[in-house]
Amino acid sequence: MPPYLIMVIVALAIIVLVLFFHFIPVTLWISALAANVKISVWTLVGMRLRRVDPGRIVRAMIKAAKAGLDIPVNKLEAHFLAGGNVDRVVNSLIAAQRADINLGFERAAAIDLAGRDVLEAVQMSVNPKVIETPVVAAIAKNGIELRAKAKVTVRANIDRLVGGAGEQTIIARVGEGIVTTIGSAESHKEVLENPDRISRTVLSKGLEAGTAFEILSIDIADIDVGRNVGAQLQTDQAEADKRIAQAKAEERRAMAVAREQEMKASVQEMRAKVVEAEAEVPKAMAEAFRSGRLGVMDYYNMQNVNADTDMRKAIAKEEGGK
Repeated sequence: MPPYLIMVIVALAIIVLVLFFHFIPVTLWISALAANVKISVWTLVGMRLRRVDPGRIVRAMIKAAKAGLDIPVNKLEAHFLAGGNVDRVVNSLIAAQRADINLGFERAAAIDLAGRDVLEAVQMSVNPKVIETPVVAAIAKNGIELRAKAKVTVRANIDRLVGGAGEQTIIARVGEGIVTTIGSAESHKEVLENPDRISRTVLSKGLEAGTAFEILSIDIADIDVGRNVGAQLQTDQAEADKRIAQAKAEERRAMAVAREQEMKASVQEMRAKVVEAEAEVPKAMAEAFRSGRLGVMDYYNMQNVNADTDMRKAIAKEEGGK
């Protein structure tokens, strides 16, 4: 047999072996048999054809079998095809079994497909989580602002994980309860003397309704006195009243100035008319002389009367000055 033909046969044999071990994961099948997990080779081949990772399915089945859980391969494969995390679901089932929590595969798969970490939820059911709220500012009835921060201890509620609200809803509701409690207090001193009043009021509101958590306790971690908002509002109001009064006074002053300007204009107009009338007197006297209605003696008598009037005015001014 020619050497090149032997090389071709060897190459084809290698290709066949690679394809055989790729589509038929013999090592996984042997591992499953060693762990007492019953799965056929053709099932593993079918997983290859359905683009399912046989390694993840087989390892998950081995973990479940060692923990005493019986999970059908079809359910694991269906959850993998749906985009779920098979390892996380199996780990959560094992953790729930160890913690004596009633959790079935269907619910765990639904929680995982809903986008929640089912393993974290199981761990939170055993070990409650503390949620710290941001600083919440509220104002008592006496106008003093208080800034409070709370720590909420919650435990996951497995039955409400699907469709239940998350941590942000708990934080928002607790913040609302803090604002309501502080706002209903007559004085900020009442809240400072009894911070647990906030905890009792908030807990009594049933904030966990519709959420995926069960609230165990609400503790006020810190509370500080902020601004005197009431005094600030009064100061702002006084400043606003002052500006309004100043504006009204400025308006009245402007109106007075306008009236004064009008009066000055009227006086100037009257003076102009007087000057104009006085300018007509000489003309009238000249006309009277020409027409004979006014004689020379009459003119001198009028001049004497005017001089006498001016003298009397001067004497009156001197006596008034003394």
